[in-house]
Amino acid sequence: MVKSYAFKLVLAIFLIITVMVVAVHAQNPRSGNYLIGAGDMLEIVTWKEPELSREEVLVRIDGYISFPLLNDAKAAGLTTAELTKNIQNSLKDFIANPVVTVTVRSPASKRFYILGEVVNTGEYPLIKRLTVLQAFAIAGGFTEWASKKEIILMRQEGGQEKIYRVNYRDIVKGKTEAVVAAQIAA
Repeated sequence: MVKSYAFKLVLAIFLIITVMVVAVHAQNPRSGNYLIGAGDMLEIVTWKEPELSREEVLVRIDGYISFPLLNDAKAAGLTTAELTKNIQNSLKDFIANPVVTVTVRSPASKRFYILGEVVNTGEYPLIKRLTVLQAFAIAGGFTEWASKKEIILMRQEGGQEKIYRVNYRDIVKGKTEAVVAAQIAA
């Protein structure tokens, strides 16, 4: 009984450090616009050109898409406005004044990960701005062994990994600095 309790205590202390790890691709820090990433599903519509319109265009792991007349076009790392402009410029060789619309149908490249003492650890789609509280709710909440004082939030910001220490109780109490630090997607 004592060994079992000691093991659980050591495990709980170890997991204090890794209660939560969140890894997301950052949005464009200058404009706040969504950056297209590998795995995203796009819809590309060329006005009055149904043969140059596609409902589902996958951004491949290499960051490129395949599109009629253009073969491969770089998409990852661009906003939808930038990709739209690139496609329109490339289609000008074939069509007078092409009007193109690019829409992200499924933002599959944006994911977050929860590890540690939560009910359902794993990978989840980041389909909207989330707080740490919302992420825990998605993961089914804490286990009985979780330490709510020391949550580690990791995210990519401007190409660098940033680490934030978050106290769950401070967030629940509404302390402003804790709530601001607990935003998963900035």
